[in-house]
Amino acid sequence: MGFVIFIIMKNYLLLSFLILILFNCKEKTINLDNNISFTVQKNLSYGNDPAQKLDLYIPKNKDSIKGIFVLIHGGGWKAGDKSNLNYFALSMMEKFPDYAFANINYRLADNTSFILPNQTNDIDNSLGFLVKRLSKIKLNSQFILLGNSAGAHLSLLYGYNRLFNNTYRAKVKTIVNIVGPADLRDPNFANYTDYSFVQQHMIDITKPTLTDVTNLDIPNPVFWINETSPPTISFYGNRDQVIPLSQKKILDSVLNTNNVYNRSYEFSGGHLDWSNERNAPFVINSIYKFLKQVDKNKTL
Repeated sequence: MGFVIFIIMKNYLLLSFLILILFNCKEKTINLDNNISFTVQKNLSYGNDPAQKLDLYIPKNKDSIKGIFVLIHGGGWKAGDKSNLNYFALSMMEKFPDYAFANINYRLADNTSFILPNQTNDIDNSLGFLVKRLSKIKLNSQFILLGNSAGAHLSLLYGYNRLFNNTYRAKVKTIVNIVGPADLRDPNFANYTDYSFVQQHMIDITKPTLTDVTNLDIPNPVFWINETSPPTISFYGNRDQVIPLSQKKILDSVLNTNNVYNRSYEFSGGHLDWSNERNAPFVINSIYKFLKQVDKNKTL
């Protein structure tokens, strides 16, 4: 009996080792439906911190690439991982075979560190890394920031905020906001479970670049919207207990007031239901139609 257990454990460890190699190798190919293939490079470092890593998916057998989706995970700014978006990324690649995809991790906040400007700096650094990494490929180096929850907030803030020294902000073509808080001063958002953590750890006020604007305004994407802000598509759950539906109305209103091209949708369900089998196809198809219209608007 002990020998059998030993053999089972040995095989289990061997399988685990092979899986570890597979998911940490620098490059491999994934084949999707309809003869769609991507080269995958896992855990590329875009900075010196262990958290500053991304997975890069580059379409194979393409003469050119239309742009780069940058996926930014949620997790309340202090948790989460890029692996949370792996399945959704694959579904997106089936719909957008002419785009590259980068699924990023970023430095998480904790009791001794802050959300800003660390996390928006990480987005900026990852975009700079991608520009250099893909410099030899014929591509449109415009970025589509796609974030969910806290990642959506960071996407909106990076794309709108003109105070931070975001080198690549002008290259953001579109923002895809999935259940992201757009106005942290919304009284309804105060019901968020970790609201006190967000209040205490949102901004490192010792940074010299964060002294010109009221600290309560800095982290609010809606504060920074003007007529030059990127086109934005948003999705909110009609039964979301984390991000109130009032966020959708606030964001829509400010975007419309500033004549920023936008669309927003409600889906059936709560905070995490946007990626389920029922809602994900609707979300992806809506993004597809929105980007086609953005491209059309730019040619008019």
